[in-house]
Amino acid sequence: MADMTPDNTPAGSPGTEPADTRADRADAIDTVALDEVVTFTSELIRIDTTNRGDGDCFERPAAEYVAERLAAAGLEPTLLERTPGRTNVVARIPGTDPDADALLVHGHLDVVPAEPADWSVHPFSGEVRDGVVWGRGAVDMKNMDAMILSVVRAWARSGVRPRRDIVLAYTADEEASAIDGSGFLADQHPELFEGCTEGISESGAYTFHAGPGMALYPVGAGERGTGWLRLTARGRAGHGSKVNRANAVSRLAAAVARIGQHEWPLRLTPTVRAALKEIAALHGIDADVHSEHFDADALLAKLGPAAALVEATVRNSSNPTVLEAGYKVNVIPGQAVAYVDGRMLPGTEDEFRATLDQLTGPDVDWEFHHREVALQAPVDSPTFGKLRAAVEAFDPAGHVVPYCMSGGTDAKQFSRLGITGYGFSPLKLPVGFDYQALFHGVDERVPVDALHFGVRVLDHYLQTA
Repeated sequence: MADMTPDNTPAGSPGTEPADTRADRADAIDTVALDEVVTFTSELIRIDTTNRGDGDCFERPAAEYVAERLAAAGLEPTLLERTPGRTNVVARIPGTDPDADALLVHGHLDVVPAEPADWSVHPFSGEVRDGVVWGRGAVDMKNMDAMILSVVRAWARSGVRPRRDIVLAYTADEEASAIDGSGFLADQHPELFEGCTEGISESGAYTFHAGPGMALYPVGAGERGTGWLRLTARGRAGHGSKVNRANAVSRLAAAVARIGQHEWPLRLTPTVRAALKEIAALHGIDADVHSEHFDADALLAKLGPAAALVEATVRNSSNPTVLEAGYKVNVIPGQAVAYVDGRMLPGTEDEFRATLDQLTGPDVDWEFHHREVALQAPVDSPTFGKLRAAVEAFDPAGHVVPYCMSGGTDAKQFSRLGITGYGFSPLKLPVGFDYQALFHGVDERVPVDALHFGVRVLDHYLQTA
C-alpha cells in the first residue's frame, strides 16, 4: 500500500485537505430525515416517469411531489415546462454569505424503461424489503432526489443555513436528449442559476470494492462527450433476385461492421491520468502517468477490479445500436439507416469526426443525431477536497478517487452557464453489491443503510461547501 496521510488518502493526492472535524456544522440529520429518505425514495419510484424517448414521458406528478415537500420546508419552488407534462422544479436556498458563489445541486426525475416480467419485484412498486428499496430509479436517480429533499427538510427543522446559496434543480428528460429538461432550463431560464459556479449530481461517491479491504469512492470529475450518430446508406432499389452492386443494406452493413470493430487509440485526459495515479498508488504501484513511455493498458492489467473504473474512458468509443432497412424480403430497399452510440473524450472531437469519415466510406453519410460536449473538472480544487473530506468523514477507511464518467449527465447542459460539474451521489454499499450493473439494469435497488450514509455525507458537504 502507498504511504497514507492521516485522513487515509494517498500522500500527495489531488484535492486533499485536512479531514473536517464536524465541529463547525450543525448535526442536522435526525431520525426523521433517515426515515424520510427511505419513504421519499420509495414513493418517487412508485411514480412512473418512464422516458421512452421522442418525448414519451410525463414527469409532472413527480415534480409536484418534490415541489410540495420543498414548499413544506419553507422554500419557493418554481415549476417550469417546455412541453406540457415535462416538468422541472427549481428552488434556491439563500446562504449566509451573500458574496459567495452559488452551488447547483441537481437530479433528474425520469427513468429508463423497465419490463416487469424480468424483475423479482414490480419495477414501480418501491417495495422496501429486508433493508433494501427496490424499483426503477433506486440508483438512477430517485435515491439522490430523495436525499436532497431529506437534507433540505432537516435543515428547515433545525434552522441550518448553508454558507453559499444552493440552487436545487429537479429535471425532466435526462434519460433522452434533455431538451425538455436541463437544456431547456439552461437556455431559457439562466437567471434561476445566477451566481452558480459549481454543481453536484449523479454517478459518484458510491462504494466500489476493488479487492479485500479496499473500498474506493469514485467522484466524477469528467464526462465523455455524447456523439449519437445517424448513418444513412443509399443505393439502387430493386428485385431481391437480381445482382445489385449498389445495395444500400450491404453498404450500411459494411460500414457498421467497420465502426463496431474499430480499435480507438489511447487518449489520456488529466482526469483519467489522476485516476490512474491514485488507484495505482493504492495498489502499491508508482505510476509515472505523465511519462511519454507510460503504458496505460499495462497498468490497467495490474489494477484488478479497479480497472473497470477507468478502462472505458481511456479511449473514444463507437457502438452500433440500431439498424433500420427494408420492408419485404424480396425487395432491395433504396435506403438503409443505422444508429451508433459514440462517446468522445475531451479534446478529441476533430479526431472522432475524421475517423468516422474514414470508417463510413464514400457510400454512407453520417451526422450527429444528438451531440453534447465532453467535460472536465479540476481534481486539485478546494471543492474536490471538500467532497473527499465529506465522504471520508463517514468512512475513514474508504479512499476517494477521481474518475471520468463513460457516459453523461445533465452537467453537460448546465456547463453552458459556466457551471463546473462533479458526480457526487454518496452511497456506502456492501461487498458484492454491483452498483454499476444496476444502472438501467434489472432488479435495480438500493440498501436503506446506503441512503442513510448518503444523507449524512450530503449534509456534511453542503454545510461545508
